[in-house]
Amino acid sequence: MNGPHRVAYLCLTGVLALAPLAARADGPIAVTLKDHKFSPAEIHVKANTATLLSVSNEDASAEEFDSDALKVEKVISANGKGLVRLRPLAPGRYPFEGEYHADTAQGVVVAE
Repeated sequence: MNGPHRVAYLCLTGVLALAPLAARADGPIAVTLKDHKFSPAEIHVKANTATLLSVSNEDASAEEFDSDALKVEKVISANGKGLVRLRPLAPGRYPFEGEYHADTAQGVVVAE
């Protein structure tokens, strides 16, 4: 592939990779962490569609949004915010937790 065709191919590939996130017109799903608990603790997403979570940590200590099932780890600073990108998920239930307070900070993503 020569120069101009290669550039066009790479640009198209990048646009297609971002398309699932751009297609979500209603924006990220808001998730709050307060008193070491997630709210909502059950998050419903459309199956086979990439999803963006906007996580607000209202606690005075950092927390890590962690999930082996979702293949995600993201530290959210104390009184801070962070974005968690979820890959397109097959229908099912995907547990997650706050790694630093796993006894109370638990939830599940439900892809349907």
